[in-house]
Amino acid sequence: MTRIAVNPPAIFFSLEHGFSQGVVASGRRTLFVSGQTAWDAQKRLIGGADLAAQALQAFANVRAVVEAAGATVAEVVMVRIYVVDYRPEHAAAVGGAFRDAFADVAPACSWFGGAALADPGFLIEVEAIAVFD
Repeated sequence: MTRIAVNPPAIFFSLEHGFSQGVVASGRRTLFVSGQTAWDAQKRLIGGADLAAQALQAFANVRAVVEAAGATVAEVVMVRIYVVDYRPEHAAAVGGAFRDAFADVAPACSWFGGAALADPGFLIEVEAIAVFD
């Protein structure tokens, strides 16, 4: 897989936040990862009401799906993060887990705040796209 980060100087420097403004990728396979939450394999909610703990589990679940498909997190090119009742004070919890999950990868990324997710206990859901050979 080839990947080229696109970070034009006319837009703020996003790499310090762990993501690229855009990613050009080519490869033979594309993986679309469904929204991953803080459920473990037994559908237990990991982290309870702790957004940071739920974020770590959601990103770990993304990694598990990516690796099960034969790719690595280095081949993730886009991430979408949904956070219930997002407020700026949530940035550290979500951003820290994101940077831990994608250290030195810097995929494109969008964050969205919303009223609720599929289960009332979910605080975060993470989707990803990987391109690989």
